[in-house]
Amino acid sequence: MNFNAVKVILAGVIMLLAYLIVNSIKKPVKFENSLQTRGDSIINRLKDIRTAQTLFHYQFGRYTSSFDSLKTFVKNGKIPEVKIIPDPADTTFTRTISDTIGYISIFDSIFAHKNYPIDKLNEIPFSKGDLFSILAGKINKGGVEVAVFEVSARMETYTKDLDRQLVINRMKELEDKSLFPGLRVGSMTEATTDGNWE
Repeated sequence: MNFNAVKVILAGVIMLLAYLIVNSIKKPVKFENSLQTRGDSIINRLKDIRTAQTLFHYQFGRYTSSFDSLKTFVKNGKIPEVKIIPDPADTTFTRTISDTIGYISIFDSIFAHKNYPIDKLNEIPFSKGDLFSILAGKINKGGVEVAVFEVSARMETYTKDLDRQLVINRMKELEDKSLFPGLRVGSMTEATTDGNWE
């Protein structure tokens, strides 16, 4: 083999190695960016579900474990419009009176401005049709029954088209830390409506 042929082969090997190194750096970065974008979208949906559940609880004293009930409630439910005025009998102006002056549509007041696809409230973004898991019930906290709910999406549902090994690695990393491998709002064991991203 002559010297020029060796140079051509070495140049090819160097270019291939450079490509593999660059690609090995870009792949995890692309994965992280995709995960962040998807996570933001799912978190926004979970916040909307939390808002709907909070209003449902305000009206009925419990949360629902049915997305059909939640969607119907958002579409047809009304919430009181309250006017707060100073108590005229209070000369210190520290007391107020709440007066219900009417009722407004839940959908129109909270969701309509976003052109919200309320019928897709239970669909996990980027999942190709998978649905959020929804649970509701009551737990005992210090001798008091407290209503709770939990809505969640496991990571594998919204990362189907991403690198499988990177997804598996991330889920294992979360599980090793006893963290939920995905996104979740509320809890069936704690009286909280926080999301696990907060």
